[in-house]
Amino acid sequence: MNASFLLRFKAFMIDYILILVYLVVLFIINVFLFPGLQEFFKGSVVVAQFTGFLMVTLPVSLYFIISDSKIGGQSFGKRKSGIRVIRKNEEAVSLLQMAFRTLVKFLPWELSHFLVYRLMYLGDIEFPFAYTLIGGLIYALMISYILTCIFTKKKQSLYDILAKTYVVKVQ
Repeated sequence: MNASFLLRFKAFMIDYILILVYLVVLFIINVFLFPGLQEFFKGSVVVAQFTGFLMVTLPVSLYFIISDSKIGGQSFGKRKSGIRVIRKNEEAVSLLQMAFRTLVKFLPWELSHFLVYRLMYLGDIEFPFAYTLIGGLIYALMISYILTCIFTKKKQSLYDILAKTYVVKVQ
């Protein structure tokens, strides 16, 4: 049986608690143990973006890629919620397929990071129209992810459809 949006949301919220713990640890490391790391965020916008990607996006993505693939089977939140990601034939998802799924799933998150870094360095110049388009794309993707998960026959989010994966209840 396919997992509902609410069950998937519950699993993500449980996983997000782990992500928040990681972010708190990262904050403590950056502020108290190695304050010099903050310099990476004060220079070039490209360096700040890349540093943020290495410290936040990459570890969080790797958590989902490894834990939801055939290596881990289920993320902690999915295990607690009784759901898992599978392929069409109820097979475990390969690492490469899960990497693609996670990349598409977190695209709005990374685009929002991209936009925030640019807005921080905007200064007094006119707001570029491209930033409005990126902001619109972020919301369009998030809304399409939710609506496709709610209204598709097999409760697949857009990133599941593209990755050819399904989120199902574990029996």
